[in-house]
Amino acid sequence: MHPILVHFGSFTLYTYGFFLAMGFLAAIWFSKRNARFYDLKPDDISDLFFVILISGIVGARLLYVIINFDDFKASPLDIFKLWNGGLVFFGGFIGAVAASIVTLRIKKLPFFKTADTIAPGVALGHGIGRLGCFFAGCCYGRQCDLPIAVQFSHPDSLAPLHVPLHPTQIYMVAANLILFLILIFLQRRKRFHGMIFLSYIILYSVFRFIIEFFRGDFRGDFFLEFLSVSQGIGILAIVIALAAMVKLALSSRGDR
Repeated sequence: MHPILVHFGSFTLYTYGFFLAMGFLAAIWFSKRNARFYDLKPDDISDLFFVILISGIVGARLLYVIINFDDFKASPLDIFKLWNGGLVFFGGFIGAVAASIVTLRIKKLPFFKTADTIAPGVALGHGIGRLGCFFAGCCYGRQCDLPIAVQFSHPDSLAPLHVPLHPTQIYMVAANLILFLILIFLQRRKRFHGMIFLSYIILYSVFRFIIEFFRGDFRGDFFLEFLSVSQGIGILAIVIALAAMVKLALSSRGDR
């Protein structure tokens, strides 16, 4: 594909970074518009996304480095080369949620109501950002002979070259955009605060769990080299989110 979008003199714009930025801007844009639906201030959402950006990138990169630690032993400074790809969503999600909880407590904003506000935007932004993975060649799929298989030929691509592979990056783009539409549909029918956010966690984890089986890059071993680290985290996330959803649903009935 095209890992480098623009190269002019000493200036280089990496495609991965470009789509990552576009995804983040799309997430902010939609979430600020969505804030009106929840009677929240758009400026509070903007401030929160700044925290999400920093904590999310740190968490996503940290988990990637932990999983692929051997790749960084010889060149530790490569840890900071984010433009080459190498972010694990669940690491970023955990980091962003932890930092957001602290931020929302300081600002005295309701956690689940705010989380519902930004969840669809996060899915939209994540879908756009995954296009960067496709162009960079990271998060590539297993070899296959399907008509939709893709072959990477750019020498700077992170994927194996000239081999037909599952377009797992595009699978993730489609999954996140479908998830975005589902959350918008549910938003008009929500019964309690937290329903949209927890639905996002459950559905994303399910999509990710399935797509991980088609991945060809090393993703860390969680269980007997069959399940990846992301699949293990996804299972745990589903269990926690389902338990929280049941508790919130029962509480909302008791309040009526």
